[in-house]
Amino acid sequence: MTSEYTKAEKKRIWIVLLLCLAVVLLFFLSLMVGSSGMSVSDCLQALMKQGSAVNNRILWNIRIPRALAAVIAGAGLAMSGLVMQTGLNNSMASPSTLGVTNAAVFGANLSIIVFAGGFLTTGNNFHNFDTAANPYATSLMAFLFSLLSVLMILGLCSLRSFSPNVVVLAGIAMGSLWTAATTILQFYATDVGLSAAVIWNFGDLGRATYRTDGIMAATVALGFVFFYGMRWIYNALLSGDITAGTMGISVGTIRFLALLVSAIVTAVCVSFLGIIGFVGIICPHIVKRLWGQDHRLTIPASALTGSILLLLADTFARSLGNGSALPVGAITSALGGPFFLLLIFSGRGRGKC
Repeated sequence: MTSEYTKAEKKRIWIVLLLCLAVVLLFFLSLMVGSSGMSVSDCLQALMKQGSAVNNRILWNIRIPRALAAVIAGAGLAMSGLVMQTGLNNSMASPSTLGVTNAAVFGANLSIIVFAGGFLTTGNNFHNFDTAANPYATSLMAFLFSLLSVLMILGLCSLRSFSPNVVVLAGIAMGSLWTAATTILQFYATDVGLSAAVIWNFGDLGRATYRTDGIMAATVALGFVFFYGMRWIYNALLSGDITAGTMGISVGTIRFLALLVSAIVTAVCVSFLGIIGFVGIICPHIVKRLWGQDHRLTIPASALTGSILLLLADTFARSLGNGSALPVGAITSALGGPFFLLLIFSGRGRGKC
């Protein structure tokens, strides 16, 4: 038994180390891709701050914050998706299950259309919109509405002891309400406000800065510490609520905390970067199919796989942008959707995730 346990531990360590190596390699690869025409040698010189002033600014002020955002947000979204799937015992659960992304979109649209670029203040004056728009205010509004949505759903579901089916249905219903409210806001918006709101909805890593990366990194790191500290409890939840209850686990409390922390991590990432779909659902599936469902491995592996997927998607988006990067959220959906369907309908996909 000791020998088998030691082998399993070594296997987990090697898997995590290889995934870390892949993240590092893709991180540096992403720094070499862009529309500026910088060669590999130019990028290396700029990385050491020995290149031209323009190249140094491009690398350190644009590409590095963008690549860091891909690593951090990818990890946070994938890790949150895994915990939501475990907490709700639903393989199709994702950060959008609780209406987090829908609420974030409404909050951002409210900030942009009503308070920055819409019919109450700046109207159609582009100059006024440019001077009045506050990206941090928009992110804060998106986060607050995401958090409000989660608390409302969890509060309602507490009446039914956090039944997973009730949580999912409540999340769908709440997400529909936020979407309807967003549509009404956009209907009454001016051209300027509507354009700005629609652009915000795109998942865009280009808006990342060192400050936003720092905030996301702190949130994702705290979320990882919390999730990994609960890894044994999440393993127990895989056996079902009744079995977990016989082990002395308060299933309702654990489910509440898991969903709340997952939603907060997701809300912070979404509020700064916009909607980046698919990462929170496909990455946990890939990890579970390759290496099983032991959360001692799936939590760090899902986080690293999310970083890998988002780095790949962003690198691909910038290589196709013809001078400007495509929205990374569109790339993750376009690349991930067909792959996910293949995963579901393949021979290995017939079993339960």
